[in-house]
Amino acid sequence: MFFLATAVLLSMSLWFSASAVVPQLAEEWSLSTSMQAWMTMSVQLGFVAGALFSAILNLSDRFSAPRVVAFSATLGAIFNACIPLFSEGPESALVFRFLTGAMLAGVYPPGMKIMASWCKEDRGKCIGMLVAALTLGSGMPHLLKALSAASTALPMWHQVLYGTSVQSLIAAAIALFLIQSGPHLGQTAQFDWRQATSGLTDRPTRLANFGYFGHMWELYAMWAWVPVMLLVSYRAAGYSDTAAGLAAFGVFAAGGAGSFLAGIWADKIGRTRITSIALGVSGTCCLIAGLFLNQPILLTMVCLIWGVAVIADSAQFSAAVSELADSRYVGTALQVQTSLGFLLTLVTLQLTPILIDKVGFEWVFLLLIPGPIVGIVSMLKLRNDPRSSQMASGNR
Repeated sequence: MFFLATAVLLSMSLWFSASAVVPQLAEEWSLSTSMQAWMTMSVQLGFVAGALFSAILNLSDRFSAPRVVAFSATLGAIFNACIPLFSEGPESALVFRFLTGAMLAGVYPPGMKIMASWCKEDRGKCIGMLVAALTLGSGMPHLLKALSAASTALPMWHQVLYGTSVQSLIAAAIALFLIQSGPHLGQTAQFDWRQATSGLTDRPTRLANFGYFGHMWELYAMWAWVPVMLLVSYRAAGYSDTAAGLAAFGVFAAGGAGSFLAGIWADKIGRTRITSIALGVSGTCCLIAGLFLNQPILLTMVCLIWGVAVIADSAQFSAAVSELADSRYVGTALQVQTSLGFLLTLVTLQLTPILIDKVGFEWVFLLLIPGPIVGIVSMLKLRNDPRSSQMASGNR
């Protein structure tokens, strides 16, 4: 499990590799606000395309999941490195970002399947560990950016992109040589395209998925734009960009810890209870975070709490689906869940920069509040469903 979490942490650093250096890319390529948003959205779109393709063909259930992870992490590293190597403007960079996202669809959902295959009684904790790795990996570009600020050997954004590609290649080697699937799920399955729709037709699985969709409405817009809000706040107060970058990484790091701890608690007191609490806290942070824009220290404190709550529930939606879905097609069920969830993120990622220009950071995150509301309603309905007893050893 340690090697799997390490591989996911290193490879998922590709996700925000370009987003973390958007201010530098905006200066070099004269990017509009909309084009800056597409630096993240193109990865989401690629991930959705890759995950849907994999789900329809049941790839992560028909082939060795560790090899799928290794292959995908390698190609993702290559496509990511192509941006500083070959891109002279945003057009080609967006193509490489799309391809990188498509490859990450072969890392994260199969990684969850592998983790679930090793865990049964403590599946929430185990998948929580994996989501913690995803969270830390997503924040890694901000740490690399802060650490590379003092170096002039290469432009900062080159260093961040090359650094994340090297990390992903290391992840591929770990997946290929050190990771195996466990005994608690079927090893392979026959092709069955109908499994791609079961997550929406089976009621308990559908409710777990709608909880996830509410969570995703909020998550990636928060991850993409809270670091920018922190940078704006820190600059206005006279603090350095390095300090803002470290604060942004702190938000992700806090989320990693929160995800792991929430997994432990969810196995003991129930998935629906933990997810509802996390959604309530993160929804409150959506409401109040912008009010502290001119007070960077208080803003950082709120964002750290938000960083914990916004991701604490994520693993539990995936754990729930792995417990409610047909055990032969858990990989496909997770691919469908993540692909539709990431498709939804495109809406808030596109709307957020538009609203920033109109209402500013003070009010923009009100856009995200419907997500936690939908998630809480879905989780309460799932808790009352008889089949929810299949989750968390009966703890619902």
